[in-house]
Amino acid sequence: MHDPETVTVYDKKADDYATRVSRDTPDQHMRAFLENLPEAAHVLDLGCGPGNSAAMIRAAGHTVDAVDASSEMVRLANEKYAINARRALFDEIDGTDLYDAIWANFSLLHAPKAAFPVHLAALKTALKPGGLFHIGMKLGAGEDRDRIGRFYAYYGEEELADILCQAGFRDLQVDTGEAKGLAGSMDPFIIIRAHG
Repeated sequence: MHDPETVTVYDKKADDYATRVSRDTPDQHMRAFLENLPEAAHVLDLGCGPGNSAAMIRAAGHTVDAVDASSEMVRLANEKYAINARRALFDEIDGTDLYDAIWANFSLLHAPKAAFPVHLAALKTALKPGGLFHIGMKLGAGEDRDRIGRFYAYYGEEELADILCQAGFRDLQVDTGEAKGLAGSMDPFIIIRAHG
């Protein structure tokens, strides 16, 4: 399940988004993720956007399966980084014990709350036992659209932790903060690293 309006926004604003999120070196969350990966890990970048994170994961010696719902994001990722990104929706992720780790950095927040547990179950199945799971979401409550039309599902810290535990994730490490996004607003966020 995906929201066509959200995908259209990313298609139209792919270049702006790439300028906003791309960096030369890993931030603290990416560093923590990389430090916890096994050697030569196989990583799913779920919602790879313009490919910057996937490129940093690859540069650290890992293989990356980079996917995004936006065709324009996939095009940018492949043009700039040649990472063989492909278009895929959340509900097209299947398979068992495929990945040593999953990087879902501010992508699953576009999934409706009703579908979120289904996506988590599929990701847990695709993750190797004990594999690393990174998820970034915006803090809040309910579902809404931002001022540029993107759909969001918001979660409280305890709520999100409970859902992850129910899906079988454990050893949760939580970080929170605030950042300005593509829509221009300052929004509180939560990052959780866990193991499958």
